[in-house]
Amino acid sequence: MNRRSFLSASALTVGSLIFDCRFAAAVPSPAKPALDLNSLQSPVLFSGGPGLAYRDPAALYYKGWLYLFFTLMRLEDGVSYSYVAWSRSRDLLQWSPVTTLTPRDKRLDCSSPGDVVRYGKDWVLCMQTYPRPNGERYGNRDARIWTMRSRDLEHWSAMELLKVKGPDVAMKDMGRMIDPYLFRDKDDPQKWWCFYKQNGISMSYSTDLENWTYAGRTDAGENPCVIIDQGEYVLFHSPQNGVGIKRSADLRTWRDEGVLTLGQKDWPWAGGRLTAAFVLDLRAQPAIGKALMFFHGSSFSEDDPRGGFDSYASIGIAWSDDLAHWSWPG
Repeated sequence: MNRRSFLSASALTVGSLIFDCRFAAAVPSPAKPALDLNSLQSPVLFSGGPGLAYRDPAALYYKGWLYLFFTLMRLEDGVSYSYVAWSRSRDLLQWSPVTTLTPRDKRLDCSSPGDVVRYGKDWVLCMQTYPRPNGERYGNRDARIWTMRSRDLEHWSAMELLKVKGPDVAMKDMGRMIDPYLFRDKDDPQKWWCFYKQNGISMSYSTDLENWTYAGRTDAGENPCVIIDQGEYVLFHSPQNGVGIKRSADLRTWRDEGVLTLGQKDWPWAGGRLTAAFVLDLRAQPAIGKALMFFHGSSFSEDDPRGGFDSYASIGIAWSDDLAHWSWPG
């Protein structure tokens, strides 16, 4: 049975069952949906541990497969390396082997895939470099945002810098920036937006995903994710803890909708911090019929010597019918 709580200024959740009606001899009968969320016994999809962390999930549903991209942090030869990695599943229970997409290089420490969008014949994945070459706790001032491209979601091109400050601004002058997210303008399908963490959430726009114009900022945390609901943009972001929510009709004026903490008080695996939510809106997809939220939780705080950043971070899931009430397994 799903644990339930309701949206307030701090914590929230609830949902309902999915039904997939198929026909036999012209008589409708209920059958197991293609993705049965109620078959999940735990909200944890990928579980971290000592020297192992799964962070910053981003999801895509394509041809019956749920693709999950994420930061993989792994202790190798006594050093923690970060990668952009991926896996896929049809049922959220059985996953393909985790595959890394980026090199082992402390000068890069690629991480935080924002999302995957379709542009022409290409899939475009945005991500960050988060350099920690000298053992820094967090990425240094050289952190930048990038894209990679693919035709099949398995083989990816070399990284290309997202010059979101404009084509004439040199890489060295762009400033530290992390956590990109790409989405189409709700009123102009030729216009793309990139939200990213710099001075709050900064935003730039483009018509070709290559030439960008800076368009301002808004107060928000890290890991932006934007979907469209009821004619508004819904921004999910990461404050110090939990999942912040803001809404806007025009990307300029935002109203605060509070902070979700889901079942964190009952989850030792997320007791240190719950953050980095990605919402994949599949409410119109008959096989699923829900908005799916992927996020990561850390067992310990990030300054805990047991590890709350490079270790003990796990990816969890929740779902909703209306983006206000959320449910999760167990």
